[in-house]
Amino acid sequence: MKVNTKHFVKRGVMGLSIACASLIMLGTSPVQAKGPVPATTVKTEVKKTSLTEERINAVLKEAYEKFKNDQGGKNADYIKALAEVDSKIFGITLVTPDGKVYEIGDTKAEVSIQSISKVFTAALVIQEKGEKFLQEKIGVNATGLAFNSIIAIELHDGSASNPFVNAGAIQSTSWVEAKDSKERWAKIYGNMDAFAGKKLNFNEVVYDSEVNDNKRNQAISKILDAYGRMGSDPLEATTVYTKQCSVNISSHDLGVMGATFANHGVNPVTGKKVIDSKYVSKILAVMATAGLYDNAGDWLYLTGTPAKSGVGGGILAVVPGKMGIGVVSPPLDKFGNSVRGQKAAAYIIDKLGINPLAQ
Repeated sequence: MKVNTKHFVKRGVMGLSIACASLIMLGTSPVQAKGPVPATTVKTEVKKTSLTEERINAVLKEAYEKFKNDQGGKNADYIKALAEVDSKIFGITLVTPDGKVYEIGDTKAEVSIQSISKVFTAALVIQEKGEKFLQEKIGVNATGLAFNSIIAIELHDGSASNPFVNAGAIQSTSWVEAKDSKERWAKIYGNMDAFAGKKLNFNEVVYDSEVNDNKRNQAISKILDAYGRMGSDPLEATTVYTKQCSVNISSHDLGVMGATFANHGVNPVTGKKVIDSKYVSKILAVMATAGLYDNAGDWLYLTGTPAKSGVGGGILAVVPGKMGIGVVSPPLDKFGNSVRGQKAAAYIIDKLGINPLAQ
């Protein structure tokens, strides 16, 4: 398969979709982490390699060929649409701060963004209200419990702990400055578009299937409201949050979105500043500590990179100053993270010698 190096073409593609991460039930008890990839996959050593186009293309192709036939994991199936997504979809995209795109596989195939959307809403809130607000009102610490835990809120005195668990994500949505729900949704959707450098597709079928079945998140929002943590009506915020999970993305889109963080908040394709550079490190810090559900620590230990996953099968990793990495592959491990997505991204980071903590 040929690996294409090209600049982003501003074009939407309707593709596959699955349902929202807000409904997944991975349990509310801590799970013993065993690592997102086998220890033999990633060698923890410093590699001095040149990031030439030839080298990037070679490693990208190696990663694709190495993991394309991996049968590990399975699609989430708690909603029918999740199980029906083609499990063979596998696309990898790397985007550098100068706007160059390196990609291979099914890079235009779309899945729903799911929990990866939490990153961009948190970025919008910190842009509007500042870093102290995000830290003090929502929190920036890992919960130590499942991402959809209700117990965690009570254990932390009504705090969601961080914007990447469901409680914190619903809070983030509620604090986006808007006069009504329509304006709030328009700002959140538009912000994701700005990170992607294109108009992202919205999946009405996914949204309709979920908006009537998000009672756990409704309960979470009510508890947060009782503690005075919500910025708008709790049920309204839950509905908007469900919408943001229903946006479709491809590995190409994720690569550009990640590269915007890698480029200090400026989209390298459009040249538009999406978030002030002073806030980028704050969002990346939370991604590093809470981005991959209950397995975030193992991922950081192996790769040194901030990342965020979604049960749609997407993985977004950021190597500050060097590149954004987007991978889409629906089969998930027990933590709700893409199996091939993690393996491919970790392999690329290792082989290119771009672990930020090993420099």
